[in-house]
Amino acid sequence: MCRCSTFRLRKELFPGLTRLPLNLVSEMLPMNLLGDGLKTITNVLSVFLAYIIEAHSIYKVSVFSPPLFSKGLKYPGIKSFEPDKPGKILLMDVNSGSCPLITGSNFDLSSFNPHGISTFTNEDNTVYLLVVNHPDFKSTVELFKFQEEEKSLLHLKTIKHKLLPNLNGIVGVGPEHFYAINDHCFVDPYLRSWELYLGLAWSFVVYYSPNEVRVVASGFDFAVESTSHLMASMYVYISEVLAHKIHVYEKHANWTLTPLKPLDFNTLMDNVSQDPVTGDLWVGRHPNGMKIFFYDPENPTGSEVSLQNESLLRGSMVASVYKGKLLIGTVFHKALYCEL
Repeated sequence: MCRCSTFRLRKELFPGLTRLPLNLVSEMLPMNLLGDGLKTITNVLSVFLAYIIEAHSIYKVSVFSPPLFSKGLKYPGIKSFEPDKPGKILLMDVNSGSCPLITGSNFDLSSFNPHGISTFTNEDNTVYLLVVNHPDFKSTVELFKFQEEEKSLLHLKTIKHKLLPNLNGIVGVGPEHFYAINDHCFVDPYLRSWELYLGLAWSFVVYYSPNEVRVVASGFDFAVESTSHLMASMYVYISEVLAHKIHVYEKHANWTLTPLKPLDFNTLMDNVSQDPVTGDLWVGRHPNGMKIFFYDPENPTGSEVSLQNESLLRGSMVASVYKGKLLIGTVFHKALYCEL
């Protein structure tokens, strides 16, 4: 099983509060919670009625109330658990089970390959869902309207543009307005691979509206996600995976972005989500990025059973199991007894 974890970045890290000390909490994400292939959860569940996907590869989650999940991403170089099945967005009601969400006769479900997703709630409380889609490994943005009574998604339109060639993350700021990240510059698979191997920082962010499309930030080494779920927020956060950074940008009334500061880490930071109450960022991360590309279910790696910040135990050196009980010993500290 691929090891992954989450970082919680408290708002003390953000501009305007930089006088406060850095407070970084690393927590393990229970991998058996939602299945193998879990990449990220991009917000905290606000209600118990949850949209969830079936089987293995959860990719994105967007929360408005209740949250939405995209499933079944097929991405070049990364193993797909269901290569012959289209991607889905499904509804799981804890009382009645799951059912498909997408409706609309003009939408081609057979080539649906969802990636990043984002929601936007209008002044009349209409909820729109924007989904990055890769039909035949191209890039489009699919616009849906959430129909609350029917608990379904009505497909409204498909958005294409020459400045949206390699979409990854998306942040909706209007029904047809959004920031989108292109994780590569080249479209050709061969050139894309060289762009990645040579470390060419050509990933860029685009602002899209029906009347204007423009590049608002560039020079990233495989940027994958931006977030600013709070419309009142002044900031946009962009994750630059291969540079181990999260960039903080100020968002202006004309939708331009001004760089404020980078946050540096010693690990690969992936998708970013913002807590709507505290403003904290929750970030999926990859301690070993190579495991993403070289996953082998027939040759699994060992799993991490205990991970702590040394407040409970220091210097573990031995572990012994007996009838569902685990005893962890240390070099000079106390022992820890666990029930498995």
